Amino acid sequence: MKVVTTEFPATQGVLLAGGLARRMGGGDKPMRTIGGRTILERVIARLKPQCSGLILNANGDPARFAAFGLPVVPDDVPGFPGPLAGILAALDWTAANRRDVEWVLSAAGDCPFLPRDLVARLHDARARENAQLAVAASGEQSHPVIGLWRVALRDELRHALVVEDLRKIDRWTARYPLATVTWPVEPLDPFFNANTVEDIAEAERLAALDDAA
Repeated sequence: MKVVTTEFPATQGVLLAGGLARRMGGGDKPMRTIGGRTILERVIARLKPQCSGLILNANGDPARFAAFGLPVVPDDVPGFPGPLAGILAALDWTAANRRDVEWVLSAAGDCPFLPRDLVARLHDARARENAQLAVAASGEQSHPVIGLWRVALRDELRHALVVEDLRKIDRWTARYPLATVTWPVEPLDPFFNANTVEDIAEAERLAALDDAA
């Protein structure tokens, strides 16, 4: 059995909450409630013990997230270019506010069942494989929105977004040595995300399993 170290570099967490929930009729997906708690509350509860600090990446009025007590950092690349813009905003914020931190962990704000060993396993794989980036996977599916990003790559990411008009995360990660860590999907997929109204119903069922674990 492989031993994963619990010691890893200080890591700033960013919750990507800027997506538009068109398939749910608009609004902020992370603010939906499952099992008596908002999805965002569940994400924060999972990541807070793993990260040296958390911020929210979201656009629009930050006051709607005031109850969570986290800094809200908007994209500074116009046109809602997707999660890469949120990751860039987090890298820039960390460089300005947490100069001792070299790594950022990004996670989707609508994934309520994230692994409790997410940061440790990503760092472990990155270090073992001498990679510059690390992303999560489950089953046969990669989840590039959930990953570790080196703060030092922020200028290269900005160039890719602004000059090259790059939008897909996997096209950017393909440029660097990348570690991928896979989690099992039983008894539940830890990267399940609530994209539709039907997903909320399934999330209620999974929350009962998760809360009982």
